Amino acid sequence: MAVQTQTYAEPTATPTSGEPLLSVRNLRVWYELKKWGFGHAGYVRAVDNVSFDLARGEAIAIVGESGCGKSSLMKAILGLVRPYDGEILFEGRDIFAGGRAGLRWYRSQVGYVQQDPFGALPPFMSIRRILEEPLILGGVKNRQERLKRIREVLEEVKLSPPEDFLNKFPHMLSGGQQQRVVIARAMIRRPKLLVADEPVSMLDASVRVEILKLLRQIQSDYNLAVIYITHDLSTVRYFSERIFVMYAGKIIEKAETDELLWHPRHPYTVALLNAISDPDASNAHKLREVPPGEPPSLVHPPPGCRFHPRCKAILRGQCDVNEPPEFEPRPEHRVACWLYEQGDRVPPGYEEQA
Repeated sequence: MAVQTQTYAEPTATPTSGEPLLSVRNLRVWYELKKWGFGHAGYVRAVDNVSFDLARGEAIAIVGESGCGKSSLMKAILGLVRPYDGEILFEGRDIFAGGRAGLRWYRSQVGYVQQDPFGALPPFMSIRRILEEPLILGGVKNRQERLKRIREVLEEVKLSPPEDFLNKFPHMLSGGQQQRVVIARAMIRRPKLLVADEPVSMLDASVRVEILKLLRQIQSDYNLAVIYITHDLSTVRYFSERIFVMYAGKIIEKAETDELLWHPRHPYTVALLNAISDPDASNAHKLREVPPGEPPSLVHPPPGCRFHPRCKAILRGQCDVNEPPEFEPRPEHRVACWLYEQGDRVPPGYEEQA
């Protein structure tokens, strides 16, 4: 089935050059299983040997279906879980090497936008108190200085005039306004990195683009690095310079946004693009082609390529035996798939656009 890529013609910016702000090296996030509460029973390999760099001011999107490991990757980057193996370097420093003090400093440099705005905001606290708390914890003792900063950040997220929102509680706001407060809280201490976990999935369709454009404007204004976690490829073109596709704990394809949307190479990426909703009502009766079967167990992942049990382009004796390295079929376009061992080709189920 051909991918309707003509929707993705909007250009994206060039990633910021220079030393990486964040470096993830051979990261493994494995959760130990216990048998009846005692004894070792294996590991859930939620993130398995993931590496990438994030430049200052760059926005990347990490996409994949539920259970692929993107949330575990995010938790490790936020310092909420310790990796089983590998390193996470921020400005060249291992975020876990400095103990509690090092993590406290690191978290002051990182903002976090949660998926569910209503669940992320304490219902018993006013908007002013919600935004003031990070400043108090950050050592801003002057009350007037805190209030000035709160007013500034409310203006930045388009909640104005600020006086109309300071004394309100979360339940008094719409879903879009609640998410703007979540973004304001993430930005209140002027972070260098923003991690956004499905920031628009709980919002109405009419509000989603507004929130993504707001995040994009904030990123541009403050040269902010952003990691955008999502399962929806239809939103990434509004926001990211590069896309990393995850499947079963691994990054299987990475490329600049337009390059990946126009020229997907991994069969799983093609399947994700085929799953995007078609706005043409005349196609509503058509059944979309999806890979058979289910994602593999992360406790006992299959040998070789983890997508091979569902892949119609499988190379028997290769894909089901040996784990693929990264190939580069197109400039700066890397894909972990044995189809590209001998060079570039069009993946099955995709018609190359002229």
